[in-house]
Amino acid sequence: TYFPNAYLGVDIFFVISGYLITSLIFLEISKGNFNIFNFYERRARRLLPALFLMIMVSIPFAWAWLTPSAFKNYGQSIIASSIFSSNILFWLESGYFSAASEYKPLLHTWSLAIEEQFYILFPIFLIFSWRFGPNKILMILLIIFIISLSLSHYGSYQWPSANFYLLPTRGWELLIGVFLAIYLRTNLFIKSTLVNQI
Repeated sequence: TYFPNAYLGVDIFFVISGYLITSLIFLEISKGNFNIFNFYERRARRLLPALFLMIMVSIPFAWAWLTPSAFKNYGQSIIASSIFSSNILFWLESGYFSAASEYKPLLHTWSLAIEEQFYILFPIFLIFSWRFGPNKILMILLIIFIISLSLSHYGSYQWPSANFYLLPTRGWELLIGVFLAIYLRTNLFIKSTLVNQI
């Protein structure tokens, strides 16, 4: 009753993702042993086996229950999910005449796609901006945060489907996690454990 839209869990998921990935990357960069290819490999080993298992398990059910046109769309969603662009596919399919969500077995992968797009872009940003120092990085991220939050607010009225599915209007949630990770990394020795846990 307090959160009738039922999407708060996804929002929290994005914040936690931003926090965890930033913490990992900052730790490795500060030690001087960050390797972007190793980072991508670890993300792939963590996510792809579960994703492909879930796709394989759902294929027989989709074959048995979906209409031919829905099954064709399901095939497209398998490809999109495998290359972490299902959020874009489901956004393009959204609208008045789109199929009901019950006929999209991989619909929930839209949030994974956003997370993976962030995982691809954010380390590249850090590699190129690290030499400018933490203050300039924070300033750039703050500008991106304000743009993303503004787009999200405007998009909720003008382009609700794009606002829901796409990274530019979800980026501010991931960046909250980024800011928390940076804060805890630079202020852990000042604040109490209780404050940091909160």
